[in-house]
Amino acid sequence: METQEITIRVDAETARAYEAASPEERRKLDLLISLHLRQLTEPPRPLKQVMQEISEKARARGLTEEKLKELLRDL
Repeated sequence: METQEITIRVDAETARAYEAASPEERRKLDLLISLHLRQLTEPPRPLKQVMQEISEKARARGLTEEKLKELLRDL
């Protein structure tokens, strides 16, 4: 994944904490910030689309309608 550097404004305490972090901690923070910014700027997906994707992933992992009913019965 290609990365690009940007500048964002944060409060002084947050800036100090970031500067004091180890390179590994900074890498993790950079990734978390990138993911969060992406979530905030992407247009929301329709609920039906999200549910369809979840269903497809569950089926790919072996979840059948019978297994789902059994799991729900056990609740």
